[in-house]
Formats: sequence, structure tokens, C-alpha cells
Amino acid sequence: MGPEARAERPAPGARGAPSPACCPLYHEAVELIGRRWTGAIVAVLLEGGRMRFSAIAQAVPEMSDRLLSERMKELEARGVVRRSVRSGPAPRVVYELTPMGRSLQPALDELKTWAREWLARDRARRSSAARTL
Repeated sequence: MGPEARAERPAPGARGAPSPACCPLYHEAVELIGRRWTGAIVAVLLEGGRMRFSAIAQAVPEMSDRLLSERMKELEARGVVRRSVRSGPAPRVVYELTPMGRSLQPALDELKTWAREWLARDRARRSSAARTL
């Protein structure tokens, strides 16, 4: 393609240029992991491995048991979490991440790094601004 053809194409964002589209799979992933408390649950399971419901609830104390139960069912239905029932006199339910869930580790590590850099900076800025009022 020659320079003339490139010059005729509108620049991205210019009138008549195609709008950038959000990848539907990216959007679905963000909606899944970005739901309230879901990222925290996955992070806890990444660090804790196989865990009982009560241990997950203790690790995220601000979340109600009802909401934790709902999120665990969603994550299990999507294949991110595996629920296992160990039989015995007192059946024991444990949760663990599937390979799909464990593969989120690099993404959540990057998000944690970003949060420590940018959100910590933003909190400090807001705190400083509040003190000057």
C-alpha cells in the first residue's frame, strides 16, 4: 500500500473512522472477575490453596456468607473453582481453584502491582488534599 492510500484513511477517532470495539471475551472476563468480591476470593484461593468455606469467609471478613456462597457458586459454574465434598462422619466441603482459576495468577499479580503503585499514590494525594482543607 502506497503513502497515498494511507493518507486517505481517517485517523482513529476521526469522523468517519471505525470506532474501536471492546473484545467481547475481554469484557466477559472483566465482568466475571470484576464482580464485587470475586477478585478477592480468587486472590485468597491463590494464596491459600484448598480452603473450607469458613476459612475463605475469614480471609474476606467484610463479605457476607450469603454473598460468598453466591460468588462461589458462580465461580464453580464458570469452571474457575472446584467444590469437593469429602465424605465421613461430618462431610467436609473444600474449594480450590481449577487450572483455569490458577491461570489468573499473573493477571492478579499485575493488578496488585498496579494498585500498590497507583492507588496508594492516589490515596496519599487525597489524604494530603483533605489535610489542607
